[in-house]
Amino acid sequence: MRILLVGAGGVGSAFVAIAARRDFFETIVVADYSLERAEKAAAADSRYAAAQLDASSADAVAALCREHRITHVMNAVDPVFNMPIFDGAFAAGADYLDMAMSLSKPHPEAPYEKTGVKLGDEQFAVASDWEAAGRLALVGIGVEPGLSDVFARYAADHLFSEIDELGTRDGANLVVTDDDGNEIFAPSFSMWTTIEECLNPPVIWAGDGTGAGDWHTTPPFSEPEVFDFPEGIGPVECVNVEHEEVLLMPRWVDCKRATFKYGLGDEFINILKVLHTLGLDSTEKVRVKGVDVSPRDVVAAVLPDPATVGPRMKGKTCAGLWVTGKGKDGADRSTYLYHVVDNEWTMQEYGHQCVVWQTAINPVVALELLSRGTWSGAGVLGPEAFDAVPFLELLTEYGSPWGMKEL
Repeated sequence: MRILLVGAGGVGSAFVAIAARRDFFETIVVADYSLERAEKAAAADSRYAAAQLDASSADAVAALCREHRITHVMNAVDPVFNMPIFDGAFAAGADYLDMAMSLSKPHPEAPYEKTGVKLGDEQFAVASDWEAAGRLALVGIGVEPGLSDVFARYAADHLFSEIDELGTRDGANLVVTDDDGNEIFAPSFSMWTTIEECLNPPVIWAGDGTGAGDWHTTPPFSEPEVFDFPEGIGPVECVNVEHEEVLLMPRWVDCKRATFKYGLGDEFINILKVLHTLGLDSTEKVRVKGVDVSPRDVVAAVLPDPATVGPRMKGKTCAGLWVTGKGKDGADRSTYLYHVVDNEWTMQEYGHQCVVWQTAINPVVALELLSRGTWSGAGVLGPEAFDAVPFLELLTEYGSPWGMKEL
């Protein structure tokens, strides 16, 4: 297996640190727009090489794949670059993995009721081409989407006979401080992606539990609820957010409802609302003193780099799936399957903060399963299309066990 990793930011750098401890691949070419950043990440292992890459060019992606005889392209950059990387991998005859899907566009007339272009639509539109070519695009294989979708498959196969709701719930008690110990605002994940997820109309699946149904949208931050997260994190207010799980899970797992709710907190929600009011969430470039810049790019640039906040971060992050319905015995059941990671542990063990590390470990696990032939397939597939048990067993073997509790 010869892997091209596109992106040497927070998640990409954590990916190479995790993969360095495994032996299932021949080489990883770490590519980034900044060659310096790629070289820094590639220094983690002698099997790694660095390359400069413009991820907005499918031709450049394909050329780099051919140069290094790449078998698998791992996309670890913001999803605005998904399609050129996705198309470049296909052109070069490589398999493809990502952790976020092609971008959505709101419905032009009823954005808070109807879906427009949905997350992943561009990728699923060419699924037959990938299948005909015998190539695999494994989409949404981070932590959320990714591990949450693996949980959905596991719940359907081993815990439930009927599923009412697949509800992804994400929360944390992370705190970032400045040099004087004062708490500061510093997102633990890409601010560009966070704005995209949180200010777009959230999508909800409503079905009959046998595969029939459809998606609809709501206003941002709708349906707030307090969810009590495990392992000391405690109660966190969660709100609807646009996320890939809602678009992926119903394609392979029958359910009456699929939702994603994120524990943002009042401060973060207010900041996002202000950014939107001021137009600073826009990706349309404006001219400032003779330079064309995207307001959202500026916001992301002035905030601390998520890859660098680990030493000043304390707390835990939790990704999980709350499943309700009827158990295998026919009785009502409500179960939360989850994965908690402590920032102190990831910093000590890997030198990377917990949110990017928790995202990065899942595609490494998936690639190892693909290398073994344990997972295989062709087309554009989500994690739900594969057996969950080998994934969860290997995740535990990596030293990062998952948990489950009845609610």
